[in-house]
Amino acid sequence: MSTKVQAATDALGNPVRFILTGGERNDITQIETLLHGLRAGHVLADKGYDGRRAMDAIAASGAKPVVPAWTITAKRRTFGAIIYKDRNLIERFFSKIKHFGRIATRYDKLARNYAGFVNFVAAIKCCLCM
Repeated sequence: MSTKVQAATDALGNPVRFILTGGERNDITQIETLLHGLRAGHVLADKGYDGRRAMDAIAASGAKPVVPAWTITAKRRTFGAIIYKDRNLIERFFSKIKHFGRIATRYDKLARNYAGFVNFVAAIKCCLCM
């Protein structure tokens, strides 16, 4: 069974929320849950979140979307390329937690155990970075 970890971080790259989904699920299906209750000025996301559903969810949260459009998207929109460079913080965060083989290869059979270990490692990484 394949698992995806959807994550939201703050402006410093510290995790604020995780959602586990099956590997076959599309990223955009989790946008509302991921943003629920969070307040942000901008939401930075990759092209996987280029869709009406994501744009509506970001607007509903009161943030501005910073999401590049797919090349096949009919309606072009501008996005802050300078701000988008900060999206590497989430990529670096995932890189750090995947140093733990238990996360990278998903040794745990139960999603709750895997989610617990992801939270544990995220807490360790946040404490070590401060």
